[in-house]
Amino acid sequence: MFEHVRGKRIANLCGSNGRKAVPLALLGAEVTVFDISEENRKYAFELAASAGIPLEFIVTDIYEIDLKAYGGYFDILYLEGGILHYFGDLDKFMNILYGLLHDGGQLILSDFHPLGRCISSDGEVNYFDTELKNGDVAYKGAFDVDEQKDFPDVSIRLYTLSDIINSVVASGFRLKRFDEHRGWNNENIPWEFTILADK
Repeated sequence: MFEHVRGKRIANLCGSNGRKAVPLALLGAEVTVFDISEENRKYAFELAASAGIPLEFIVTDIYEIDLKAYGGYFDILYLEGGILHYFGDLDKFMNILYGLLHDGGQLILSDFHPLGRCISSDGEVNYFDTELKNGDVAYKGAFDVDEQKDFPDVSIRLYTLSDIINSVVASGFRLKRFDEHRGWNNENIPWEFTILADK
């Protein structure tokens, strides 16, 4: 997927601390990260400086991206790592993604497989539950219990696979490929999926 990114404009949405953006820039892409965290921006700039590459990082709520400045600007949108559950309005999110790409641009979306959560929860997660819920911020469990008290809750909404695919198609994208992936330990569970779609 990333063999020919030199000279391409890539938006890494919810790009966290630049751990994927920096390698893409090293491959010759012009990368812009959109993420809500100022702390992630600081880390990403340190990482980019160590790698000796330029990186643009816009601290913003994804719903508030300036489409006057970035509408139709990007060749590729890259999203990964389990982000969809942070968006309460999936159709609005997909429409923003569609607006960021120029005609002929490509969406690469890799996320947690909705069935994987249900299977691994031993039935505690309802696949068809659409309610907005409070959840833990990512990696909270990796910190000491005392530190965890200072972490805020986040709002999450789970989507079915059909919710996701239908939202991609309804926004105007042409679905090119859909792949399901096992977990890191080769579990017999659909743990992640990847969607390739064109504008």
